[in-house]
Amino acid sequence: MALKTLTDCKPSEFLAQTVKIKRAVANWLSLTDILNIRKNQPSDIIPVPPDGTEEEKAKVAKMNREAFQKQAQQNISEMFDACAEEHPTETLEVLALCCFVDPEHVDDYPVTDYIEAFTKLIQDKTVLDFFISLGQLGKMNTSVLYRA
Repeated sequence: MALKTLTDCKPSEFLAQTVKIKRAVANWLSLTDILNIRKNQPSDIIPVPPDGTEEEKAKVAKMNREAFQKQAQQNISEMFDACAEEHPTETLEVLALCCFVDPEHVDDYPVTDYIEAFTKLIQDKTVLDFFISLGQLGKMNTSVLYRA
């Protein structure tokens, strides 16, 4: 039996669960520091010489792309370590809440159920749009909200 998610819950369950998820995610983001890890930039970027030949500029651009790709792979590895190694309990709490499972009962289900449910959630445009809208609302200047 598939786990229930926000894509197939009752409307009466949706908002209460999103609040639980929001709180868990806020704690998880703070602990894992993922938002800062993903911002890590390569230290070996070479400025493109403005007076260089097209060949020199292309070579530097290629080297910089490779440096960014390498840094992105490193960032992903660090984010995974932060989630899975340093904060597995909090990561599992978020996954459990996304599946309407009490975090104390996270081990009652196989990990494949959580992966399947999470994949279903992130592929659902409506659910993603809802969370993106909440994120954008949170970034808005509160003075704009007071004028509304």
